[in-house]
Amino acid sequence: MEATVKIFRFNPETDQKPHFETYTMPVESTDRVLDLLEYIKGNFDGTLSFRRSCAHGICGSDAMRINGRNYLACKALVKDVGLKIKVEPVLGLKVIKDLIVDMDPFFEHFRSVMPYFVNDEPPPAKERLQTIEERERFDDTTKCILCACCTTSCPSFWANQEYLGPAAMVNAHRFIFDSRDRAAAERLRILNDQFGVFRCHTIFNCTIACPREIEITQAIGELKNAISTGALE
Repeated sequence: MEATVKIFRFNPETDQKPHFETYTMPVESTDRVLDLLEYIKGNFDGTLSFRRSCAHGICGSDAMRINGRNYLACKALVKDVGLKIKVEPVLGLKVIKDLIVDMDPFFEHFRSVMPYFVNDEPPPAKERLQTIEERERFDDTTKCILCACCTTSCPSFWANQEYLGPAAMVNAHRFIFDSRDRAAAERLRILNDQFGVFRCHTIFNCTIACPREIEITQAIGELKNAISTGALE
């Protein structure tokens, strides 16, 4: 088979504005879009720039828009996306070069929700125990790999980058509902902001985009409910 790959290109050192370049190459149905990008970089244009690391859907570094939808390039197969493939950087973050975007604003939002364990109580003799049910309460949101697929698929984030975004909320959820943590009320105050959870309009783009299949919209709904009811204060 032969695929046609149309790629967003922009080098701020030489280009006045972005453009697209098209490449044609032989492919197998089980090839990943990441494989195609590597082929293009190795055989057509060594200046093509994109992020990648583990290539197994764990590191989250190769998030990009493929045929108009956010994917990890290492998980998007030719048989799923077709033989005409359009590849662009994710939306809402400044393009540094080609498919590489500036992730600093994304990680600033992530850090702002205190994504770490807080408990100043004297430590127990062995460990802080949880029941299976207590762990299950937040198990889904522990799967986030910070790829930004959810946040950069969100229209509320496109409209205003001050919005915390789904990824930050997922990571807040992971600690807010952890029975061992003691900073839930503080995190909920952070989320109860004009750019916090109530700016979410329940569009479900984030849930669709998540390569880890986290129920993101549901998690945000649980945060809204916790704020509204004062359940964790």
